[in-house]
Amino acid sequence: MKKLLLLLSTLLVLVMSSCMGTASNLIKNQNQNQTSVVLSKNNYKIIGQAQGEVSTRYVLCFGGLQKKNLQANAIAEMTKSANLKGSQALININVRESNRLWAAGIIREVYCVATGTIIEFTE
Repeated sequence: MKKLLLLLSTLLVLVMSSCMGTASNLIKNQNQNQTSVVLSKNNYKIIGQAQGEVSTRYVLCFGGLQKKNLQANAIAEMTKSANLKGSQALININVRESNRLWAAGIIREVYCVATGTIIEFTE
């Protein structure tokens, strides 16, 4: 009986300490602005990159934010970090999502990272 209990407790410790992860890149048009710009000539310059990251945790599938809200918060963080001025804009916005499973899938951490390119219109 003691050997069975020792074996089960060792197995439980190994299962609870495991870590797994997945990642996906959500490439779609995240920009919902109604502004239309015609780029028939080179009237802009690339300023740099912006990034925003948020995370949430689920325990037994409870808690945390919905996927849509998590992506929106990552984009909001990216926009805040871009510190846009005047005629600057964000383009090529991508959201990457990573999942980490802890304790045999009981705890799941989801990380969302939004990246975009900052451009400035010169004309």
